[in-house]
Amino acid sequence: MEILDSRLKFFLYGITLSVLILISGLYFFQINQGDKYIRLAHSNRLRIIRFSAPRGEIFDRHGVPLAVNDTTFSIMGYPLDLNTPAKLEHLSKILMRHGIPITVPDLEKTIKQQRLAPYRVMKIVQNLTMTQMVELVADYEFPRELFPLSVWRRTYPAGTTAANVLGYVSEISEAELKARSEMGYTGGDLIGKSGVERSYEEILRGSPGQEALEVDARGRKIRTLDANPAVKGEDLHLTLDMAAQKLAVELLSDYKGALLAMDVNTGEVLALASSPVYDNNPLTWGVSAREWNEIVNNPDRPMLDRAIAGVYPPASTFKAFMSIACLEENVINERSMFTCRGGLKFGSHTFKCWKHSGHGGLNVTGALQHSCDVFFYLAGLKSGIDKLIKWGRKFHLGEPTGIDLPGESGGNIAGPDWKMRRFNAQWAGGDTVNYSIGQGYMLMTPIQIARVYAAIANGGKMVTPHLNKKGYKTPENIGVNPAKLAIVQKGLEYVVSRGTGSRAGRFGIPIAGKTGTAQNSHGADHALFAGYAPVGNPKYVAVAVVEAGRHGSSVAAPLVAQLLAHLLSHED
Repeated sequence: MEILDSRLKFFLYGITLSVLILISGLYFFQINQGDKYIRLAHSNRLRIIRFSAPRGEIFDRHGVPLAVNDTTFSIMGYPLDLNTPAKLEHLSKILMRHGIPITVPDLEKTIKQQRLAPYRVMKIVQNLTMTQMVELVADYEFPRELFPLSVWRRTYPAGTTAANVLGYVSEISEAELKARSEMGYTGGDLIGKSGVERSYEEILRGSPGQEALEVDARGRKIRTLDANPAVKGEDLHLTLDMAAQKLAVELLSDYKGALLAMDVNTGEVLALASSPVYDNNPLTWGVSAREWNEIVNNPDRPMLDRAIAGVYPPASTFKAFMSIACLEENVINERSMFTCRGGLKFGSHTFKCWKHSGHGGLNVTGALQHSCDVFFYLAGLKSGIDKLIKWGRKFHLGEPTGIDLPGESGGNIAGPDWKMRRFNAQWAGGDTVNYSIGQGYMLMTPIQIARVYAAIANGGKMVTPHLNKKGYKTPENIGVNPAKLAIVQKGLEYVVSRGTGSRAGRFGIPIAGKTGTAQNSHGADHALFAGYAPVGNPKYVAVAVVEAGRHGSSVAAPLVAQLLAHLLSHED
């Protein structure tokens, strides 16, 4: 009997404890945490749909569309509706059945990149045509929790013609998403990856829209609770002239290199061609890892914009700068004569002139006209490297021009300090000799060369190259003596009218400029020409660099002349 009473007491204690625990739990969940679970229950009835903003469109100086938005479709869904491998496998089979090759790992990666909140809608499949979207939705096995949404897809009508300028947009990466976490980006958004699309991402992207829906237990819409429409990004008008750009690309089609044209007074870039080219449309729509690797590992480097990031010895195009520096430092004047006998013996080395028989006695205009190396060897040694570096800094050599494109190189102004840092070695006289004809350690980009020649053409003002029509900056007057600058201008006129650049004078317009042939340790010499036109009232400067082109006079000069002739004949 006592054992029975003990068991009954233990049983009653157990019941009492269970009731107390139950009451405590009810109190905790219903009273203490009641508001929280009411909010969670309410959240379970909400679906938030985010609409990407139509991107601002891009046009050339005449209104020709360069980057536009086409309507496409995405299949949208919620993480909670795709939270099992079986559901993902089911969806992948349906997509494959309709010719859309998306695997389960692809779906998992897409969801992982976008999963910020369980009730925020995400893009499951992108870039579907109307036909694909209709076929999917009409499939009786298609999950009813998913739904189509019309979105914008970026298209570049110019394709390869302006890909290096425009760049492309693509889905934001995890690293970019972390870096821009406070700027309203989310997984699946498109972002400018290169070119103008990247430089002007902030004004082109617009503001995304959002819609809050009330749904039933199966995720079906009951009503719209709130909506904020997306705001299209700002359109962008460039200085680029697509007719000139197309011509520049065609002229370069058989070469590797760059060809560009710019307004000498404003810095507006009218053509900026780089060869070989690539097509930016597939990169925006999506390429496989294999296709991407083929592009970036291509030894010809089509995605390198050689006009702003290719660095080359400026070779004899540098002699115009040398003339200004030496004249300004009173190392030479218009009457100074040096004799060329085909080379200059300096120390134990003989530095040759391109004309092995020599040019005889020349002044500065004659030295420019005939591109005499010995004249500039002697002028450079007489000046000394410090004075040349001083004027190099006035012309902003060794630093980016400030063009509104990402990835611009600053080149290399070299000099004694640089050589000590780079090689822990003293600057030698032979270095100055090489420097004086634009060889050795001196490196420049085609856009830097164009900027120097624009300053020669416009009277000594350094313009800032730009592509945005609103990007004009007041030129910097670097204080070149007009009388001394006129001497150099006359020499550059002689180059085309009676010197090494005569082939540039065969296209019906008066051009001043300078040829260049740069030594290339990897093969045949590079060919260069920098020129401006028309003589007497310069409007445009153009520069061509042809890798392994051998001779600036025969290869690069005609390219520049044809581009300048086109611009002057199509000004209206």
